[in-house]
Amino acid sequence: MSNKSTSHKTVNSKAKARTQSEHAAAIAELGWFGAHKYLLLRRTVQLGLLGLFALGPLLGIWLFKGNLSASLLLDTIPFADPLASLQLLLAGHIPELSLLIGATLVILFYALAGGRVFCSWVCPVNLVTDSASWLRRKLKLPRTSELPRNLRYYLLALVLLLPLLTGSLIWEWVNPVPLVYRAVLFGSLSGLWILAAIFLLDLFIAERAWCGHLCPTGALFGLVGKWSPIKIVASKASACDNCMDCFAVCPERQVLKPALKGQNPVITSPDCTQCGRCIDVCAQRVFRYQSRFTGTQTQLSTGGSTNSQSPSSSSPIRQHIAPKAENDQ
Repeated sequence: MSNKSTSHKTVNSKAKARTQSEHAAAIAELGWFGAHKYLLLRRTVQLGLLGLFALGPLLGIWLFKGNLSASLLLDTIPFADPLASLQLLLAGHIPELSLLIGATLVILFYALAGGRVFCSWVCPVNLVTDSASWLRRKLKLPRTSELPRNLRYYLLALVLLLPLLTGSLIWEWVNPVPLVYRAVLFGSLSGLWILAAIFLLDLFIAERAWCGHLCPTGALFGLVGKWSPIKIVASKASACDNCMDCFAVCPERQVLKPALKGQNPVITSPDCTQCGRCIDVCAQRVFRYQSRFTGTQTQLSTGGSTNSQSPSSSSPIRQHIAPKAENDQ
């Protein structure tokens, strides 16, 4: 009797949550915090890092000096943006040794952790683009035609070509990442129109246009982390019930289907930002962070099982995005 009562309560709680929130099944199954843990952790890292840089100008506590383009930790350990360092070299300037060491340290870190971890866990522009994506879903705006995904690599090539031709770091004049830091740390508001343009572009013109299709910094970090050992793995792909909640929130949804429906459960695409939102919103606990090698071995040991359940055509999320998701491959 108690089991039956518990079952009814679970069903009722899921039904109630479904009417109140997106990815409601995960909230009903995991609780609100469980369905947002990686989102909250990412925001803590992004804002915490910005706060560490702000301690110097605001309180005189110089843990970090500089910004994400070039900085010193405890006035000793250098870090530098690899793209800015490449531009400097191509412009004909010999960077200081500390800048080269800083760029090397950053490249090594993201080669291990995953290049586009920078995009979702560190980059402050992610706050702007995630806000635009959230508002799109709240306003139920229709999905617009997407830009070519390889466009960011052409823009990366252009960013590297311009210093070679002009001798100047032209991209750094409009790079939105240091613009955010200059605005917060030094009150420089002159470049905020670029952030407003990115927000409006993502909201009204093309979904996830900036991070997913245009940003040359993201393109470079994607190449750096292509062979990272740390990946998101669909370790329980057979449990997927095709609710499409992960597709609704994923900033690079085209990376999900091969892991869910293919022979390899590891999301190997360099496009994946490893933001963890697919883990958050999955009530079936399909996804997890794991070594790419362990993930592949797990799939082999289970005989390469994939999901054979039929899609739920009644899901409003699926009705909204599934046709496009099929074309994202």
